[in-house]
Amino acid sequence: MEFSIHDLLPNTTYKTSRSGGKGGQHVNKVSSKVELNFDFQSSTLFNSEEKERLKQKLSNKMTAEGLIQVISEEERSQYLNKDRSLQKLYSLIKNALHFHKLRKATKPKKSAIEKRLKNKQQQAVKKINRSKRDFD
Repeated sequence: MEFSIHDLLPNTTYKTSRSGGKGGQHVNKVSSKVELNFDFQSSTLFNSEEKERLKQKLSNKMTAEGLIQVISEEERSQYLNKDRSLQKLYSLIKNALHFHKLRKATKPKKSAIEKRLKNKQQQAVKKINRSKRDFD
């Protein structure tokens, strides 16, 4: 599934509020915290399987209405927080839709087994030679 950040924009809504943290009086005057809500159910970007996968993988990021919510308040600028929240949303969706390749179980080669056993035997001989011997 290939999509860009700009493809997500039609189904996103923003809500801004005052952010905490550093900034002094600036924090008290400016609404720089951004809450981005993405309605993936009404989006035409994803098919039903992908929507189900998003619902399953991102259930902890969802609101009661079924919207994916991303909050950003790191920056002092509302514009930068909007951009950062969009980036977060994009990476969240990208990671949720990514399928990991299944690992194929393999056996060690015969030569590797022989090499391991040979090294093990050499270590054992070395330890035996180091031990104290009784010369009675």
